[in-house]
Order: sequence, then structure tokens, then C-alpha cells
Amino acid sequence: MFNVRHKNDRGYTEMDWLKSRHSFSFGHYYDPANMGFGPLRVINEDWVEPGTGFDTHGHKNMEIITYVLEGQLNHKDSTGKEGKTITPGEVQMMSAGKGILHSEYNGSPTDTVHLLQIWIMPDEVNTHPGYVQKPFAPEEMHNRLRLLVSKDGADGSLVMKQDARLYASRLDAGTELKFPIVSERKYWLQVARGTVTFQGQTLEAGDGLAVEKEQGTLTFKADTAAEVLLFDLPR
Repeated sequence: MFNVRHKNDRGYTEMDWLKSRHSFSFGHYYDPANMGFGPLRVINEDWVEPGTGFDTHGHKNMEIITYVLEGQLNHKDSTGKEGKTITPGEVQMMSAGKGILHSEYNGSPTDTVHLLQIWIMPDEVNTHPGYVQKPFAPEEMHNRLRLLVSKDGADGSLVMKQDARLYASRLDAGTELKFPIVSERKYWLQVARGTVTFQGQTLEAGDGLAVEKEQGTLTFKADTAAEVLLFDLPR
């Protein structure tokens, strides 16, 4: 079963410092038909204005991944990680565990930061909170799916407390990728930039493709230069 979550069907929040699109219910946006996808609870596409950001706030029992598309984001949290800057090509993985306080701030006086904020529900609760970030070389994501986050830290990926895998790829126009899928798991393809084609249907930046109860190969092709994230999730 395949289902497209079109970019314009997402929830929307606008403040003087933030614009955000929500693939699933979040904050004041509530859609009972889109509460998440398996343990994937949040994909927010955020644009944060220069010199602004998310003030200190708390999380508990959530695996939180930050993926920056443009600009840079400064991070501070209660584990002692202060002054960390996340840029395109780096991935931040914060495990909230039994509780963590953090803030995220766009320190640039001129440039908006554009990012994806991802929340995944853990399979362990009330654990010790933690934070890590890592750069991934551009060539590792070029026209191939690079594993970024996983349960077991395979391939040098960051570790999360869930039997899930997050991949990313930056594709040249005309590049086709294939990914093996099994019916016992579910998959979410998020187009971050550009356009890709899946089974004759064009998916644009901001669109998401939900895949479940399917067996075989997930195949998609970049129509333009594109950037995609692929989630491999338990059912």
C-alpha cells in the first residue's frame, strides 16, 4: 500500500520568527488521520529567521533528529553540550530519555536556517539522556542512500533507541535508486529538495510517501537534483 502525503496538505504554523510545515499532528495542528507513522511521530520542516530560535524547553522519552538543509543552527542542552553548531551534512541525534532541556538558535544575523526536525518514539523509556552529532561526507550521500541513524550504529551511523533506520541521499538528475522492502516493516520517503518520480507519480520537495504491507523493491528516480530521506520502520 502506497500513500502520498502532499506538501500542501501538511499542517502549518507561522510566527514572526518561524514558519513550519507539519507532516503529522503537532502543537496546535491536530489531524486524527495523521498522528504519525509507526514510531515516526514528527517531521517538521522549519524555517527559522536570523537571530531567533527555540527558547529552552524540555522533552522526555523521544528520539529527536535534526537535519539542516540550509544555514546553521546552534544547540545548547542540559547534558552540557553548549555552543554546538549544526550545518548541512551534519546530523544531530538527541535522546531525551528521562528528561532533557535544550534550545536551538539561528545565530546568523542575515540568513534563515531551513531544517527538518524529526521525532521518533523510543522502544526504551526513562533512560539517561544523551546528545551526539556527526558530519557525513557529501560523497557518502551522493547518488546512494547513506545510513545516518540506526538502532545498532551500523556503518558509523548515530545510535537511537528504536529498531529504525534513517537514510539520506543527494541525487543528480536522472539517478535511480532501489531499496529492498519487506511486508513486515513500513517505510517513509521524505523529499527534502527537488523532485523524484515513483511509479509514474511526481513527488515534490515537502511530499512524503508512506509504504506498508509491500514486498520487493522501492524504486524512485530523481527528475531534478534532489535530496531525500528514507525511514525504515517497525510496524
